[in-house]
Amino acid sequence: MAKVLLVDDDLTTLQVVSELLRQEGHEVFPFSNGNAAIAGLTAHAPDLVITDLYFDKTRAQGLEVVEKARALSPPAEVIVITGFGTIETALRATKLGAYDYLEKPFKVEELKLCVQRTLSYSAARNETVHLRRQLKKKYGFDQIVGSAPKMVEVFKMIERVANTDSTILVLGESGTGKELVARALHYNSRRQFAPFVPVNCSALPENLLESELFGHCRGAFTGAIGDKKGLFEEADGGTIFLDEVGSMSAMLQSRLLRVLQEREVRRVGENRPIYVNVRVVAASNEPLEKRIKEGSFREDLYYRLNVIAIPLPSLRERREDIPLLTAHFLKGKMAPAASQPLRITRQAMEILRRYDWPGNVRELENALERAAVLCEGGLIQAADLPPHLLAAVQDTDLMPETQTAPPLPAVPDSAVYPLHPPGAPETASAAAAPGADAPIIPMKAYLQQQELAYLNRAIQQCGGNKEQAALQLGISVATLYRRLNAEEKEP
Repeated sequence: MAKVLLVDDDLTTLQVVSELLRQEGHEVFPFSNGNAAIAGLTAHAPDLVITDLYFDKTRAQGLEVVEKARALSPPAEVIVITGFGTIETALRATKLGAYDYLEKPFKVEELKLCVQRTLSYSAARNETVHLRRQLKKKYGFDQIVGSAPKMVEVFKMIERVANTDSTILVLGESGTGKELVARALHYNSRRQFAPFVPVNCSALPENLLESELFGHCRGAFTGAIGDKKGLFEEADGGTIFLDEVGSMSAMLQSRLLRVLQEREVRRVGENRPIYVNVRVVAASNEPLEKRIKEGSFREDLYYRLNVIAIPLPSLRERREDIPLLTAHFLKGKMAPAASQPLRITRQAMEILRRYDWPGNVRELENALERAAVLCEGGLIQAADLPPHLLAAVQDTDLMPETQTAPPLPAVPDSAVYPLHPPGAPETASAAAAPGADAPIIPMKAYLQQQELAYLNRAIQQCGGNKEQAALQLGISVATLYRRLNAEEKEP
């Protein structure tokens, strides 16, 4: 239960209320002196303070106790006890942060109910604060993974505009993380404690989208059996995210333009305007200038939306981020379901790096999730990746399958994250390091020697059958011959 600090210079009241609270399971710290109670606030860090407002004139007043209790970190909830004729002072106490007050004389049940109500409010508020912190952490800038120059520019732009009320237009192909950027903008702004309302404008027909966005009044159309708030009203004080805004009809574009200009909405079937304080973040997976030329998008709406544009690069434009994203997904979303730390072979990583990713980061995440489920022993190999990835890069030169990737780059806000356990060898079959007295040769020559030895060993284990060896290596026969000839011709 709760820790309660009780302050009253009436010793009878102090004793009776203390015993009552202890019977309810609370830990009670009684004080009859205001100054001692203020000192006890720091010593006991109570969850709840119940204090009389008036003490002996030579001692601290109850208002000071209220003020000190609310200044704690975290602040204590306060119930004030007041005598007849001091209600005005009790109201002053509520302005200082007291949650409730009781008039003397009060009944036992009144006190119990007041304490229960105050503690329930405190628990709900603390849970809300915790959830907000979790959301802010989840959608913080450091959760958008990337270190490529184009992504660095995106991060800088987000950080500069997050705490403004300017309308934002996020541009990028499907799967590049437009909604993640919108959420980062919201949860790192002063609107973070208000709603974030996402809307997919391409998922609903025109008449239904109009009702969803702006609401409707009773009888506006068949089936409108009552008044309904629109999503702009639901997002009041917060942010509304209009995904695929380019798919809106001309009529809805006109209504959206008025919202942006006048900051007011009208429900379907109603002429009364409703003021809304909403920040608009819109997104499109294709250039809106193209739709303007086609005549399917209003030019004036485009300029209203395009106050600040944030273009997101496709994954093929930032291939250097693929190892970083791989580490992020395998560590964060997929590792909890795995029985052991996930690793990935060099060949599998090379396939990920060479593939063009038309579905961008979302496609990469899905491919890794598939591989994490299908792999054996926590080692993701080329064969665990989706077949269309393998087909797209099958004619390119690839590393031998059994060599695992080196530790991947650190994910932001974390230590360096290797996909294999720290200090452990990458695989049991990894090539042995040269002896301490071996002559030093160029790294390229050493790697060529190791690769040639490995290819020959694979052919030997397959009884000289190069087609079977290529199959086991996960490469084409042509690639195997090409690699053998290249190694043998090198000086």
